[in-house]
Amino acid sequence: MLENIFTLFMLIMLQAVLGFDNLLYISLESKKAPETDRKKVRKVGILIAIVLRIVLLFLLVSIIGYFQQPFSFLTGSLDHIIEFSFNGHSIIVLLGGGFIIYTAIKEIWHMIGTQNLEQSAADQRKGTKSSKTVIFSIVLMNLVFSFDSILAAIGLTSAIESTTTAFIIMTIAIVISGLLMLFLADRISDFLAKNRMYEVLGLFILFIVGIMLITEGGHLAHLKLFGNEIVPMSKTTFYFVIAILVIVDVVQGLSLIHISEPTRPY
Repeated sequence: MLENIFTLFMLIMLQAVLGFDNLLYISLESKKAPETDRKKVRKVGILIAIVLRIVLLFLLVSIIGYFQQPFSFLTGSLDHIIEFSFNGHSIIVLLGGGFIIYTAIKEIWHMIGTQNLEQSAADQRKGTKSSKTVIFSIVLMNLVFSFDSILAAIGLTSAIESTTTAFIIMTIAIVISGLLMLFLADRISDFLAKNRMYEVLGLFILFIVGIMLITEGGHLAHLKLFGNEIVPMSKTTFYFVIAILVIVDVVQGLSLIHISEPTRPY
């Protein structure tokens, strides 16, 4: 019993750590919806994603071998330049990573092309997508982010003899982590709205998330370029880079505030 409770605690912690990038994506993507619908969009998107995560968990537990086995028609090499062995998991992660990189670059270019952040904020208040489209994007990317965390959860519960007990524990962890995400999404979005310069930082972090997923997808596909294997970016490296970006951004923000302050006459 105590072992199951400890496993549940570890799963909740795992979901929280792996869910940071997902939460950031939800906060940024929801800004594309009309301003009056954004809070509802985040809540509906996360609630639907929780349900679909449980469905995905059930499917992965049932047919996990299919996603891990390479497709014969997507296995091979080309004149020792490239070697590959794609499976279902690798394709989903690669597509998700590519989409995130595309989204981040598009938003960064939009900000660069806008004269100032205030004008960009005015554009965002109008909304660039319908609420249904944004909810669909949130749910879809949530499923992409879920793959790794669910597979990791299956690995953590592999020692539990009863498959039913393991499934119940994983389901509880998904629901609790989803509710935490629901609680934090509005707060992160409000913070980004009040501190526009950190939204730019968030987009760069999202770009790094995409790179992390691309490298992981390449590793899962056993991709080799000129005989060199693609190595996935570790979570430690990911959080280290984020920490450096945040520190630099905070220091730069404080410097700008100091410069903008009027000097007092003596």
